[in-house]
Amino acid sequence: MPVTRDRIYRTPAGMAGGVLLLVIAGWLGIDALIHGEGRTPWLALATLILVVPLVSAFTLRPAVFVNDERLRVRNPFRVVVLPWGEVAGLRSGYSNEVVAKSGAKFQLWSIPVSLRARKKAVRREARQASGVPDNRTRGLGLLGGGLMGGGLSGGSEAASSGPARATTDQIMDDLKALAEKEGTAERAQGEVTVRWAYEVIGPAVAGAVVLVILLVVG
Repeated sequence: MPVTRDRIYRTPAGMAGGVLLLVIAGWLGIDALIHGEGRTPWLALATLILVVPLVSAFTLRPAVFVNDERLRVRNPFRVVVLPWGEVAGLRSGYSNEVVAKSGAKFQLWSIPVSLRARKKAVRREARQASGVPDNRTRGLGLLGGGLMGGGLSGGSEAASSGPARATTDQIMDDLKALAEKEGTAERAQGEVTVRWAYEVIGPAVAGAVVLVILLVVG
């Protein structure tokens, strides 16, 4: 049976914030490189080498890729691949996590918990229970479509037609259902793999070392 195309979950707000920070850092850094005097260009270069990978890691990089075989979690400094057969559960508290059968826990950076959204969902559910129409349901669908590149619209429809749920809580419900459905499938078996993102860690460490040396040397 062919593997289904990945569904990708990520946060537009985080990506937009990351792009804005990178633009500001680039503008200030390049200006210092061109017009700075003495050690200023070197300090600016070291700072850029440190800041750009870190900003990218925490804003643009996080994503969760899902298909019928596995859950792939791309966090700031690690990439974790969990076949559904190795997923013991998915938990939501102050953060969303996937728990492997080995007991290891991995946070889902790109599916953040919003306590504010949960409170809004509770109020919306109370209005629905009392028969008061909610004109903001359509807005929830638009938000859901933006949170996942290419496929959260189905989850948003479920949220509008069923019990009120915060968007990220609905995503977690969908992932739990998929884990339960595919957990015993032969194609969804294998080992959990964890890879450190040296492409992020390496430049950031190099920038930090150079920056410290420049500051110490004076």
